[in-house]
Formats: sequence, structure tokens, C-alpha cells
Amino acid sequence: MPKKKNTSGRGQRDLTVKVKSARGRKLSSTRWLQRQLNDPYVARAKAEGFRGRAAFKIMELDDKYRFLVPGARVVDLGCAPGGWLQVAVPRVNALGEKSGKAVGRVLGIDLQEVEPLAGTEIHQLDFMEDDADLKVKQWLGGKADVVMSDMAASSSGHKQTDHLRIIALCEAAAYFAFDVLEDGGTFVAKVLAGGAEGDLQKLLKQKFTKVANVKPPSSRSDSSEKFVVATGFRGQSDIDE
Repeated sequence: MPKKKNTSGRGQRDLTVKVKSARGRKLSSTRWLQRQLNDPYVARAKAEGFRGRAAFKIMELDDKYRFLVPGARVVDLGCAPGGWLQVAVPRVNALGEKSGKAVGRVLGIDLQEVEPLAGTEIHQLDFMEDDADLKVKQWLGGKADVVMSDMAASSSGHKQTDHLRIIALCEAAAYFAFDVLEDGGTFVAKVLAGGAEGDLQKLLKQKFTKVANVKPPSSRSDSSEKFVVATGFRGQSDIDE
């Protein structure tokens, strides 16, 4: 008589995909691959047609703070591969598909070439160039309502060094935002927890009415990343120091 299949759920652990170490592959690479294969957000991104799991991070942040509204003009710094752009397009009504709602603009900036995406305008540009802010305002036809960044500096393998690098990158993005944001605008950026973000927090609190630090549910629990969401930009008339 054939054995009945176990439907109790006790065998649930067996569903985890195991990745064997291969010749020439580092242990860290094996662990990364195994984590990717077993990550529900990776599977969901693939099923829903998003370019990466990071799309869910900006979704969750916007669900809470509501900055991607119809009619908003959005700049995504370091936009590759385009997951955040994909989320922004329908929410700001960039394609004009929501009848009776204002039509927004979505502008992507990256050092590398990014595959085109309907409803966006993507430019290959270093946002730290001297005239980058002028170019962005020209492309947008005015100032932005949202500047967002999921950028991260290349990993050195040294935790404290990586933390300092991403804080410096985030500060550069913040200063760029000061130049292109409309009064009342929002700045969203990824940072790494590590103790050196005090100056960044102080800077943002001078320029925005509210600054929140958030770890969205889709951010991996073993990651030190978090996101700063600064709302209510005060504009250039306020004290800088």
C-alpha cells in the first residue's frame, strides 16, 4: 500500500533551497545565492514584473508617508535597475491613466545606462557634477517634489568603511535635493546604521519639518540598512548652519 504524503507541515523546512559550494565560488557568494533563492520578495518581484526586490521598499515607505501622489515630480538618483521608477510611475500618474488626476513626472538619473521604462525620462548623469541640478530642473520643467535615492557605495568588505561611504553619498544626495526641491518637498534615502549619521540627521532637521528613520518590512532583518524620510522641505530661505 503506498505511503500517504505528509501534509502536516512538518516537512516545510525541506522547501528551503540549498546551494552547494562550487569550485571557485566564495562562501559569501554561496550564502548570497542561497539567500536570494529563498527570499520571498525576490520571488514576488519576479512574479509581479519588478526589476528588483527594492521596489517593495519604496512601496512600503510611500504607503506610510504618502509622498508619491498624483502630479508629483520625482527624481530618482542612482535609479538602476529601475524598480523604484516602476513604483513611482503609476502612483504619480505619470502615464495619465488616472482620469481626473494630475499627471506627474518621473526622472531617473544614473551613472550607467538604464533600460527605458514607460512613463519615465532616464538620463545617464553624475548627479555630483557642478551643473547637474540645473540640468535636472530643465528636464523637469521646474523643481522636484520628491528626491529619492537607493544608492549604496561599492562594498569594501569593511563594515565601518562602508558605513562612512554611504553616509557621504547620502549627504551628497541631500545637498543635491536642497538645490532641486520645491518648498514642502520630500527627500528619501538609504543609509546604514553605524554611528556616523548624526551630522546627516542634524543637517536634515535644519532643512525639513520632519525627519523619520525607518526600516521597511522588506528590508532584510540581517541588513544594517534603514531609510531616512525627510518631509516638509523649508527651502533656501531657512538658516543653513
